[in-house]
Amino acid sequence: MTNIISAQNLVFEYIAHDDNRILALNNVSQDIKKGEFVAVLGHNGSGKSTLAKHFNSLLLPSKGNVYVKGLDTKDEENTWKIRQTAGMVFQNPDNQIVATVVEEDVAFGPENLGVEPAEIRRRVDEALKSVHMSEYAKDAPHYLSGGQKQRISIAGIIAMKPECIILDEPTAMLDPSGRKEVMETIKRLNKEEGITIILITHFMDEAVQADRVIVMQAGEMIMQGTPKQVFIEIEKLKSVGLDVPQVTELCSRLRIAGIDIPLDILTVEEMVVELCRLK
Repeated sequence: MTNIISAQNLVFEYIAHDDNRILALNNVSQDIKKGEFVAVLGHNGSGKSTLAKHFNSLLLPSKGNVYVKGLDTKDEENTWKIRQTAGMVFQNPDNQIVATVVEEDVAFGPENLGVEPAEIRRRVDEALKSVHMSEYAKDAPHYLSGGQKQRISIAGIIAMKPECIILDEPTAMLDPSGRKEVMETIKRLNKEEGITIILITHFMDEAVQADRVIVMQAGEMIMQGTPKQVFIEIEKLKSVGLDVPQVTELCSRLRIAGIDIPLDILTVEEMVVELCRLK
């Protein structure tokens, strides 16, 4: 697979209120393959959201480079193309919804791209269908639930035809039902439509569903690998203030109690299979 995003020796500093320079990203290098689903973990201040904002030119490197589909984010002439390639969804859906009717909100992005009206109509219908929100096309967004609003935000990005969607803690403000709705949508877009997904999250059960997990700490990448490879490192994750999936924690405690069960179990379904085996 080819890279859709590549960060090379990325450094980012920002100026604090006291005029001191704060190092937010320290020599980060990372390639995201086309069609991958990558989850980025880290506690507050780890640099995960700062990294995400470099992937669609919301922030520019202090040193090093970021390339999106081969385009250098530092070149201002590339900004528009980069943001068409890599769309971004944020935490609060209320901050992203701009229209009073759902379908008009989804149409906002393509309209600003100068897309022809007939093509906009087709894109809006497709985008709403892809997030299972077609029946709400004529509704007012403020009547929707948090999860539904976030799916409308995602539809607005889809209508712009991106190859990659970057989601910066999109479920942080949602209840469990809303989180489930959004995660199902994200997985479907990745697996069925081949859209590259970069998910910034602090929920371990969301990261488990990714192809690859990156762990950030103090502006550096300290771990990466498949979910099984990362979450088996329980003590290392806890040392940087992160939890592990509840099932993995349970496996760890069962092993301490002398029960022979694998430590790399991540889901309830896998746990059931192992417990049946033991029985």
